[in-house]
Amino acid sequence: MRAEKQYLIDEVSGHLKKSDYVILANFIKLTVAETAELRKRLAPEKAEFHVVKNSSFRVAAKALGLPDLDKSLSGQTAIVVGGKNAAGVAKILKKFIEEKQKLEVKVGVVDKKLMSAAELAKLADLPSFEALRSQLLGLFTQNAAAFVRVLDAKVKKEQPAAPAA
Repeated sequence: MRAEKQYLIDEVSGHLKKSDYVILANFIKLTVAETAELRKRLAPEKAEFHVVKNSSFRVAAKALGLPDLDKSLSGQTAIVVGGKNAAGVAKILKKFIEEKQKLEVKVGVVDKKLMSAAELAKLADLPSFEALRSQLLGLFTQNAAAFVRVLDAKVKKEQPAAPAA
């Protein structure tokens, strides 16, 4: 294999090793300014947007044991990788796509599981991890508060009435 090809494959492998997910997108309509804006939006999630060669991606993905993505590797391909929050990144991509109408998600792999563009959109619609955590804590406190109210009502019911002054 030529040194240039090996370098490209190693570079793509390095990107893929950064996270448990990879999202493939068609970027053909994006301008340079819009690409810079997308990268800026992805930065808080520590995610990166990279344009890759399909052949280099195919070899790197196979070497890392990712599912077969050959059907999605046609035309211009960019990948989004990095960070730990795949749902947050999907949310950013969905909002960007709705605003610009120039990027198209092809497919994604989350925890080595193949996900379609529709499944990634559903992932984007989920509440954030912090919101889910607060909802769960709310459920716990709601049940505990109801239990305390029941006990309090029973104690008040059993107490004799105070004499009128």
